[in-house]
Amino acid sequence: MSNLSDLSQSSEYLSFRSSIPLRKIVVDSDGTKAWKIFDSGPKSVNCPLICLPPVSGTADIFFKQVMGLTTRGVRVIAAEPPPYWNLKEWCDGFRRLIDYMELDRVHIFGASLGGFIGQKFTELTKNCPRVASLILCNTFTDTSVFEYHDSAALFWLLPSLVLKRMLMGNFKTDKVDKRIADSIDFMVERLESLTQTELASRLTINCTPCYVQPQLLSDLPITIMDVWDESALSSRVREDLYKSYPQAKLAHLKSGGNFPYLSRSDEVNLHLLIHLRQFDNTDFTASYISLHKLTAPQGQPEEGSVSYFNQKDKFVKIG
Repeated sequence: MSNLSDLSQSSEYLSFRSSIPLRKIVVDSDGTKAWKIFDSGPKSVNCPLICLPPVSGTADIFFKQVMGLTTRGVRVIAAEPPPYWNLKEWCDGFRRLIDYMELDRVHIFGASLGGFIGQKFTELTKNCPRVASLILCNTFTDTSVFEYHDSAALFWLLPSLVLKRMLMGNFKTDKVDKRIADSIDFMVERLESLTQTELASRLTINCTPCYVQPQLLSDLPITIMDVWDESALSSRVREDLYKSYPQAKLAHLKSGGNFPYLSRSDEVNLHLLIHLRQFDNTDFTASYISLHKLTAPQGQPEEGSVSYFNQKDKFVKIG
């Protein structure tokens, strides 16, 4: 693209790219599929937060989480998978990645498709747990909510331009504030950088009929994070997610669009810190310092607060 987005020219993004190297890790036997990761924070932490992107995302879309949370002592890994064409392949590859990195368990922050696959990975490894907790952002439990599920097997035949146009319909920039518009511009850049194989494989997984069995995840600490303004997912999909995990804590953002980790990163990062602080002083801590002191709420909510966190029946202001 000739014109770079504002976010990709921002000092924060440029600092991220200049200070944290992109690593490529090959874990599959054929030696051709490489995971792309940004790993930041104390390497002594062996239960880090791993961020998994949506269909159109690359690992660097989580640069605001990497830069923001590592200053609080959290180890954050932003991970971008190689082309995998089905969930078993994807989950086997991810398990090999965390084995290669010598991680005992991980906390998964999954956005859209990343959140769905995070749930499936947790489900498939239940007998030998590898996931300590889940934070699900604008995600779903059943792929049948998407169009094209009848033709998912044909995505590998379609040219890159057609696949990108299928996704562009979700990138609406009218009637949004500048931060959301900037996040969309940045995601369009990332989408343009993906190859036909990367896009086709992700869309195949996204649209192949499959659903999560939430009863298998009922004992796992889960936070559901979503926005109250317009996003690609319908209210019915969000309600289905709430019903699937009645025990989950809810982190609502008043606005943020499809990519709140970019457009509302301060709020998202605070929700992530509050979620992770429950693991302070345990084997599954994601930080080498106590997060509780950093995120302790200051009282009851005030009218007009932009972000709330549900702890059982009590809402506390964190915005």
